[in-house]
Amino acid sequence: MTINTPTNTPTADALNNELQALQAQHIELVNESMNHAGYFDGKESHFKLTIVSDAFEDKRLVARHQLVYALANSLLTSQGGQIHALAIHAYTPTEWQGQSRESPLCAGQNKG
Repeated sequence: MTINTPTNTPTADALNNELQALQAQHIELVNESMNHAGYFDGKESHFKLTIVSDAFEDKRLVARHQLVYALANSLLTSQGGQIHALAIHAYTPTEWQGQSRESPLCAGQNKG
């Protein structure tokens, strides 16, 4: 398994711990909070997750996201957690070709 978390922080570490249940072959978690309001207050709130797991076989995209959200539930802001936005790129091992996709822009964020 490959785990790539460029910045180890309490929230990123907690999310990585929860994701271990998927027995992923690859996890890449990028903290994108610095691109959003509140970052300079020390908040970790926006992440991009790329994850490859056999658990996604024969599942549509929404079911894959539901698996991840179920594991991350306690960390999501609607549940009193710290994560405001989680961009999920979930692949089966067959689909995975090392690609990564850009996260969508939040409202009010400039493209440039």
